[in-house]
Amino acid sequence: MPPAFPLPVRSITLDLDGTLLDTVPDLAEAANAMLAELSLPLRDEDTVRRSVGRGIAHLVHCCLPAGHHADAATQAHAEKLFRRYYRLSNGRRARPYPGVIAGLEELRGLGLPLAVVTNKAQAFAESLLVCSGLAGYIEFTIGGDLLSERKPHPLPLLHACDRFGSPPALNLHIGDSRHDAHSARAAGCPTFLVPYGYNEDGGLHNLDCDAIVASLFDAVALIAPTR
Repeated sequence: MPPAFPLPVRSITLDLDGTLLDTVPDLAEAANAMLAELSLPLRDEDTVRRSVGRGIAHLVHCCLPAGHHADAATQAHAEKLFRRYYRLSNGRRARPYPGVIAGLEELRGLGLPLAVVTNKAQAFAESLLVCSGLAGYIEFTIGGDLLSERKPHPLPLLHACDRFGSPPALNLHIGDSRHDAHSARAAGCPTFLVPYGYNEDGGLHNLDCDAIVASLFDAVALIAPTR
């Protein structure tokens, strides 16, 4: 049965890369600096874009040539290099998507607490929110290395709900990928998806979500704050 709008919402969790911010230019810069130091072929931004959403190890694995995938030592060294270079590029060219700032302002005006739940490493996520000017909207951040599991596992969203003091059924999660949809459903949270992000294999319309919204601002009309 389709959901009845507006949805009652007490708190909101937000994905970061591909939902709030376009971070591919920064990630591609770090990935190519890593590859250059390893004397390996560089990758274009589209290749990097298709690899975002499952953490640094996955992104690095996708950027390395096929012959290097089985070499654990090369993978570990590449990840170390990527982290070094990403500390320099993180937030330099990342930009909010259209409707993000207006949406965050509206949600804050409604008195809804907001948190970020991302598979990006905690330190990089927190630094990125500060660099992009979004940190002031966010009560807390749950990065991909903070807990024992990451999305699509439900644990990060359940942990966020516990910190909010919200039942999962009243915590709306907004993301851009199947990892967000699967995590939200497993946690018992309603979920909206945005169509412009980094969904690896496309097909948002085939995912189990409550709505696909054009922007964060468009999500506001579909919710009703509740206590």
